[in-house]
Amino acid sequence: MSAEQDHGHPPATSTVDADKCCVAPSIATPFAGPSTGVGVVTYRVEELDCATEENDLRAVLTPLPGVRSLEFDLVGRRVRVRHELASPEPIEAAIRELGMRPSVVVEAEGAELSRSLSRRSIIVTVVAGVLAVGSEVAVIAGADEQSLLVAVLALAAIALGGRDTLRKGFQALRSLRMTMSLLMSVAVIGAIAIGQWPEAAVVIWLFGVAELIEALSLERARNAIRSLVGLAPETASVRREGGWVSVATGDVPLDAVIQVKPGERIALDGRVSSGASSVNQAPITGESIPVAKAVGDPVFAGTINERGTLEITVTAAKGEGTLDRIARSIQEAQADKAPAQRFVDRFAAIYTPAVFAMAIVVAVVPVVTGHGSFHDWFYRALVLLVLACPCALVISTPVTVVSGLGGAARRGILIKGGVHLENARKIRTVALDKTGTLTHGTPVLTDLVNLGELTEDEVLRITASIEALSEHPVAHAIVTAYHGPLDTVEGFEAITGRGVRASIAGTVYTLGNHRLAEETGMCSPELEAILERLENEAKTAIVLMNAAPIAVLAVADTLRPNSRQAVDDLKALGVTTIMLTGDNQRTATAIAHQAGIDDARGDLLPDDKLRIITELVATAGPVGMVGDGVNDAPALAKANLGIAMGAAGTDTAIETADIALMDDDPRKIAETIRISAHTAHVLWQNISIALGVKVIFLVLTLAGTASLWIAVLADMGASLVVIANGLRLLRRPAHGTRANARRDTPTTVTGR
Repeated sequence: MSAEQDHGHPPATSTVDADKCCVAPSIATPFAGPSTGVGVVTYRVEELDCATEENDLRAVLTPLPGVRSLEFDLVGRRVRVRHELASPEPIEAAIRELGMRPSVVVEAEGAELSRSLSRRSIIVTVVAGVLAVGSEVAVIAGADEQSLLVAVLALAAIALGGRDTLRKGFQALRSLRMTMSLLMSVAVIGAIAIGQWPEAAVVIWLFGVAELIEALSLERARNAIRSLVGLAPETASVRREGGWVSVATGDVPLDAVIQVKPGERIALDGRVSSGASSVNQAPITGESIPVAKAVGDPVFAGTINERGTLEITVTAAKGEGTLDRIARSIQEAQADKAPAQRFVDRFAAIYTPAVFAMAIVVAVVPVVTGHGSFHDWFYRALVLLVLACPCALVISTPVTVVSGLGGAARRGILIKGGVHLENARKIRTVALDKTGTLTHGTPVLTDLVNLGELTEDEVLRITASIEALSEHPVAHAIVTAYHGPLDTVEGFEAITGRGVRASIAGTVYTLGNHRLAEETGMCSPELEAILERLENEAKTAIVLMNAAPIAVLAVADTLRPNSRQAVDDLKALGVTTIMLTGDNQRTATAIAHQAGIDDARGDLLPDDKLRIITELVATAGPVGMVGDGVNDAPALAKANLGIAMGAAGTDTAIETADIALMDDDPRKIAETIRISAHTAHVLWQNISIALGVKVIFLVLTLAGTASLWIAVLADMGASLVVIANGLRLLRRPAHGTRANARRDTPTTVTGR
């Protein structure tokens, strides 16, 4: 549509055709924010189709006193204005001066209004089509093109199906804006002027059909966002005196307790306060494997409770949950245009006036120079005016970007804008944090080497009983690994920097590190070899001793099962990997070796990570940084692309990262790059299709073989092709494999 693709549809307040082409029903997504009031106001503007209308609105709204920022959603035809005005009336007046009709987004009414208008639009389009085709049939049957019958049928079709296009074309002329409505109006009036009544009627009808089909197609892209929020139930079973009461989710306060039975969707974000179950978190993380949930675990609205009954303490009100934040981020990301989208906007702004000027030249120059009749060249000029609408070109980019963002979100990858979606494919180096990114971030017991006569269970019971009195992470890992009853411990004593000592049933035991074993004279060659092997594997080893060494236990922050595959996937894409960690260099090297990373750098402070990323950005091309902690924030901000791991339920990560991986699967780093490459491929496919069709029909027009209605059909066909091509991105590709078991549950290895 043009650099002004004003599709010729009435505003939302109209009773005819209000939902055609890109008109998004008001959807209950956080994009709208507060619909009215001081601070933020969101409008649906039917005339807002593409870059030119956006530029016009920016030109009149930005200078207004009190207007702070503007955000545009061209697919949904919405503009959100942040302001400091007592009333939004000056904003609305400025929009109306452009010949546009703003309507405040009213979430509760939008969907039903759209459905009603859709049926009316179809009826109007069908009747207009019957009249237009009737005028053409009358001519085929022998009637003169300028006969009263033909003229009446054509005029009726134009009045019914083209009234709003002509009205908007006149408004565009008054404000000197070159919109599609203006181009179509000139073409139709010109066709009538030279006696082409049937063709004028058919052109305006085909234009309406194209817009209606396009609107229905674009709705799929909007549904990808709306469906996220729609996953959460509208009511929740809330604990009240006397039992459980069904309450609208909007009325459920924080800290209320809700009950979710097996098979039900969780209504609100919260934490499990009673019960245990497995929950399908696919809407949040993209992972189809259910996640075990117990008391204290977080749960998210829209996810499915599969087994046991859960009681959940609400931690986020309706509209503030994780699904809502995801939907809001995707919706707002549309304003952050991809490079290809910015190219299209700039091209369309030049292309349309250029073709309009060419149409004038075609209509005048050949006639003046005596190379044909006025009728023939004027007709060709009208065809060029129809071709001047870059509908397919302009619509190809937003629908592709929105589909790409929505498709990625379905797979648990939240991308914060079209620019990040397209640029991810350009990343040549990925820097990975270790703890919480490549590893689980929580130490676990990995080894138990028995040196004495006690059984493994006895060793674990004694060790866990003593370590239960310590708050050290190593102690916690051992206690967690033992699931039996603990012994009574007496005389607990900490040995600073070395270990602990305590008595159980009259026997004194010592738990200590390699250094303590050496100082007590118990570090035999056999024990020395065991300790050295474990330490070379980046594990923390402790020795259980009394009169002699009893056993060696090792604790480590283990590599995620999919980390090696994630690194291999990145290498297959030609991406260099580097690990950055605050752990010591020995541990960093060992973990990097396990993950298949050649370059590991340890003993790093946050400033060190920032310095390295700065160097990489300058020397190694586009750099991505992947992390999960606050200490990674400076490096994430400095990198060309910041990727946050395990962001589900984390406000800061969702709001600040360029890309947030909602679960802890590092394989999604490579999947993000693949999605980016696929999206860019589709974008340039669509641009090529749109421009190719224009070039072909430009040649046909100059050769005198194209007609007005064929030009409209070509533009309609190209628009539908690029829309359908872009919507392919909503499908879930089978990238990578899914683990058969929960990947975030480390396995405790004993008896090695």
